[in-house]
Amino acid sequence: MTAADWLPTGFPPLLAEWLPTLVVAVLLALLAELVFRLGQRVVMRAARNAPVVASVGRAVQAPAHLLLYLFALHLLWQQMPPGAGWLPGIERLTALLLIGVMTWLLARVVQGVASGVAEANPLAVADNLEARRIRTQTLVLSRTVQGMVVLVGASLMLMTFPAVRQVGASLLASAGVVGIVAGFAARPVLGNLIAGLQIGLSQPIRIDDVVIVENEWGVIEEITGTYVVVRIWDERRLVVPLQYWIEKPFQNWTRNTSELTGTVFLWVDYRMPLAPLREVLQRVCEGSALWDRRFALLQVTEAGERAMQLRCLVTAASAGAAWDLRCHVRESLIDFIQREYPQYLPRQRAELDLDPRATAPRP
Repeated sequence: MTAADWLPTGFPPLLAEWLPTLVVAVLLALLAELVFRLGQRVVMRAARNAPVVASVGRAVQAPAHLLLYLFALHLLWQQMPPGAGWLPGIERLTALLLIGVMTWLLARVVQGVASGVAEANPLAVADNLEARRIRTQTLVLSRTVQGMVVLVGASLMLMTFPAVRQVGASLLASAGVVGIVAGFAARPVLGNLIAGLQIGLSQPIRIDDVVIVENEWGVIEEITGTYVVVRIWDERRLVVPLQYWIEKPFQNWTRNTSELTGTVFLWVDYRMPLAPLREVLQRVCEGSALWDRRFALLQVTEAGERAMQLRCLVTAASAGAAWDLRCHVRESLIDFIQREYPQYLPRQRAELDLDPRATAPRP
C-alpha cells in the first residue's frame, strides 16, 4: 500500500508522489530545530561561569543552526529514489554547502575562543602586561588558525570536483618549474604566515605596546594576519607589514614593563646654582600624581662654550605619564628660573678690545 491509496480521489498524482518526501522533510526540519534549541540551552547553562564557552556559543549560533538544516537535507537526499536525474547535482551542491558551513563553524569557534580569552583579560587595568601578552598571543594565533581552516575548507571543496583533481595530478607531475613559480608567488603569504606565528609565540610586540617605528611614536592598535596598525600620537595610523617586526629593529618601550624614565634637558648660564634647581625638581615631582616615586635626578651632562646643559631624570608608570611629567617638570623649572634667576638664563657674551689710538682726540 502506497501513500496514494490513503489520499482522496482526484488528488494530483505528482503531489501524491512527493507527499512522503515533503512529510519527511518537515519532520527532519523539526528535528533539526529541536536539536538546535536543546543544544542552545545546554550551552547557555554550561556558560554561566565560563566566559570562553559563552563566547564560543554566541559565535557559532548562526553556522550551527544552518549546519543542522543541511544535515537534515543531506539525510533527505539519501532517502530519495536513485532514478532522479537531478539528484547527483543537488547532492554535490549540498556536500559543498556542508563543507563550507563546517569551515565557517570551525572558524567561528576559533574566533569565539579568542574573544572569550580577550574578555577574560581586560586591558583597562593599571598593570596590564600579562593581559596584553595573552591577548596578543590569542589574537595572532587565532587569525593564523582561521586562515588555515579556510584554506583547508576551500581545498576540500575544490577536491569534490573530479576535473580539479585531474588538474592537481597533472600539476604534481610537472612540479619542477611549477613548484618554483608557486613558491615565489606564495612567498609573501607564507612569509606573513610564519611571521604571524613568530609574533604570536615570541611576542616582540603586543596589543597596546608603546613603540617607535620608522621614527614615529605610537601604540600597537591592531595585529592582523598580514599587517600591524600603529596608532601615532597625533591620531594617524601607521600600517606596517608583519615581516617588518621580524626583520628590522624597532623600539618597544613596554616590552617587559610599562615603567619608563623620562629626560628633561635645559641650558643655563654657568653662574646658575644647582642646589635650588634640585630642590624645585624634587618638590615638583612630589606634588605630581604622574611621578611613581622611584627617583628624580638633576645632573650636568655637558659644558658648552656659552652655557651648561642640565639633564633631569624622572620616572613614571607608563609612557603617557612619563611624557606629561616631562612637560610639567620642564615648564616648572623654566618658570622658576624666570622668576628667581632670570640673569642666569643662557646669554651671548662678547668682549670688545678697542684700540686706544682709535679713540684718542685729534690735535
